[in-house]
Amino acid sequence: MSRLRVVVAMDSFKGSLASDSAGEAVRLGVLDAAPDAEVLVLPLADGGEGTVEALTRGAGGRAVGTDAVDALGRPLRAAYVALPDGTAVVEAARTIGLERLTVVDDSVPPRASSTGLGLQLRQALAAGSGPVLVGLGGSATTDGGTGMLRALGADVRGGEEGNPLWSFASLDAATLPDMARVVVLSDVTNPLTGEVGAARVFGPQKGATAEQVEHLEAQMLRWAAALDAARPVSALPGAGAAGGLGAALLACGARLVGGFEEVARRSGLAEAVVGADLVVTGEGSLDHQTAMGKGPAGVARLGHDAGALVVGLAGRVDRPAPAPFDAVFAIHGEPRSLAAALDPATAAAELRATAHEVVALLGHRAPRGAR
Repeated sequence: MSRLRVVVAMDSFKGSLASDSAGEAVRLGVLDAAPDAEVLVLPLADGGEGTVEALTRGAGGRAVGTDAVDALGRPLRAAYVALPDGTAVVEAARTIGLERLTVVDDSVPPRASSTGLGLQLRQALAAGSGPVLVGLGGSATTDGGTGMLRALGADVRGGEEGNPLWSFASLDAATLPDMARVVVLSDVTNPLTGEVGAARVFGPQKGATAEQVEHLEAQMLRWAAALDAARPVSALPGAGAAGGLGAALLACGARLVGGFEEVARRSGLAEAVVGADLVVTGEGSLDHQTAMGKGPAGVARLGHDAGALVVGLAGRVDRPAPAPFDAVFAIHGEPRSLAAALDPATAAAELRATAHEVVALLGHRAPRGAR
C-alpha cells in the first residue's frame, strides 16, 4: 500500500508562530498519527511578511545583508534574497514593516516613511542586472511611496523629515527612476485613492485617526495627480498596496503580479501538491478575508485543483469553511485568553494535536496509490 502523501504549507500565526514553526508543528502531528507518511513542508508567503524566508528556503536563495532604516528612520540591517537565476527579492516588511513598531498610534502616520525600502531596493538594483521582486505586504507606511522614491533619487518636494506625503508639494516627474526590472508582488487590488484607496482602507490599521485619514486622502489625491502626469497609474488595481507604494512603483515602469502565485511557482509549491493525498494550510484566523487573496486560500485552490483533500487549521475559524477548503478546524482545545492562545509553545502544541486528530480521522482513507 502506498504511503500517505501530505503537503504542509502554513502561513505565519501573527504574534505567535512563524511559517516554518507552524509547518513543523503540523508535520510532527501528521507523523504522530501516521509514522510512515511522506510529509513535505513548504514555506508560504504571498509577497508580504515571510516572502524572503520562503524563497530562501524554497528556491535556494542566498541572503544578502543591507543597510537601511525602519519606517520611523531608525537604522537597521535587513536582508534581501539573491536567487540562483540572478533574481533579487526585496520584502517591504523587513524594513518598513508594521510588526517592527512597538506602538501603533496616531503618532505614526505623520512620521512613517518608505525610505528604508528605497535604500534596500537601491542596493539590490545596483548589485545585479536581473529582475528584482518587491513584496509589498505588511508595511507601516501611508506615504504613497514618496520616501522610497526620494531614496532612489526622485525630486519629491515637501517635508524633509518623517512622511513626505504629509506635506507633499510637488514632484519632478523627469527624476523618477527607471524600474522596468522591478516586479511588484501583491494580491491587494485597491486603487490609490477613494473610498477603497490606500488612506481610507489601510490608514486606520496603521494608527491614523479619522481626521488624519482625511488629511492623507487629500494629500494622496495631489500625489496621484503628480504620478498620473508621468504615467496613469492611480486607478490601477494594486496602486493602493502598502500605503500607495504600488502606485509609485508602477509609475516608474514596474509591473505587478499576484504575490501568492509567484512565490508558489518559485518555491515549488505549485508542483508539490500534484499527487498529494492531503494538503494542510492555515494561519491565525481563517475567515471571510481569507478568500480575498490570502496565502492559505491560494494553497487551498492549488490542492483542490490537484484533487487532494484540503484542510485548514487556525487559531479561530469562521464557519462554514470558506471555499475551496474541504474542512477547517480551530486548534485550541479549551477557552484561553488571547495572550495564552498566542503563546508560541501553546500554539505549536495545539497545532500538532489537531493535525494528529485530522490524520487519525482520515486513517481509513487509502492513499491515492492504493485506490
